[in-house]
Amino acid sequence: MAVELRVTQEEIKKEPEKPIDREKTCPLLLRVFTTNNGRHHRMDEFSRGNVPSSELQIYTWMDATLKELTSLVKEVYPEARKKGTHFNFAIVFMDLKRPGYRVKEIGSTMSGRKGTDDSMTLQSQKFQIGDYLDIAITPPNRAPPPSGRLRPY
Repeated sequence: MAVELRVTQEEIKKEPEKPIDREKTCPLLLRVFTTNNGRHHRMDEFSRGNVPSSELQIYTWMDATLKELTSLVKEVYPEARKKGTHFNFAIVFMDLKRPGYRVKEIGSTMSGRKGTDDSMTLQSQKFQIGDYLDIAITPPNRAPPPSGRLRPY
């Protein structure tokens, strides 16, 4: 008799995260790259020691949420503060099996709306110090309609 083992995304998310004491824990340097065309950077833009020019450097902790990171980006880019602006987050990391970088989309937020990904943390998405964060910003009315994940305030 064969027994099949399945681990659902829900079960993975239920693993308890260790709380981070921000008073006692040194923040990490998060290198963030943004676009305002709704698409992530191409992976070849991260090759041979190069990175895209649109870099933000944010000091934060592994328990930083996507909504918290959205707020920090909006402080730097006033045009991204408009209600309905869509932020799509991806982790860019070095591929250990072959040369180059890979991208893993992790979630999205929207200005002026609550969403299921708002409370998602870097830690919960297996972000590792040294990875990059790529955020594709889409202005209002150009974003594809959300699939029920976001709701108005």
